[in-house]
Amino acid sequence: MAASTSPTATIAERTLIIERVFDAPRALVFKAWTEPERLVRWWGPQGFTMPSCKMDARPGGAFRFCMRSPEGTDHWLRGVYSEIAEPERLVCTWAWEDAEGKPGHETLLTVTFAEHGAKTKLTLHQAVFETVTARNGHQEGWASALDRLAEYLAKV
Repeated sequence: MAASTSPTATIAERTLIIERVFDAPRALVFKAWTEPERLVRWWGPQGFTMPSCKMDARPGGAFRFCMRSPEGTDHWLRGVYSEIAEPERLVCTWAWEDAEGKPGHETLLTVTFAEHGAKTKLTLHQAVFETVTARNGHQEGWASALDRLAEYLAKV
């Protein structure tokens, strides 16, 4: 089995870390992640919409989102927030749901927001994926979503 599809790949190989600097104040970038009316404006890869966004952004609170692809396919995900330290950090579980609503493999998502002059440095850490292939798919999705976040922040 190739390393990219092997669950025996190292933890480091199955961990995703993305750093991005946004031309917006930290408080605004944090709100874009924790306020549903903002989140629906940018969440998901290019071309996706978010027809359902239920979230209780507090420690112990849960979220459940539906992302709809340009072809009309719905992708459901859910998680539970374990930490929200405004405007510095949020931590939650992350799991895709199958067609019956049963969660799949769960990862831990940590997003930190650091002041970077008048800008914000966001660091996204998600682990541990089942395979390197799964990590790579999320890397592409997050990169596209973060492009959308930058576009949203430029308009508000």
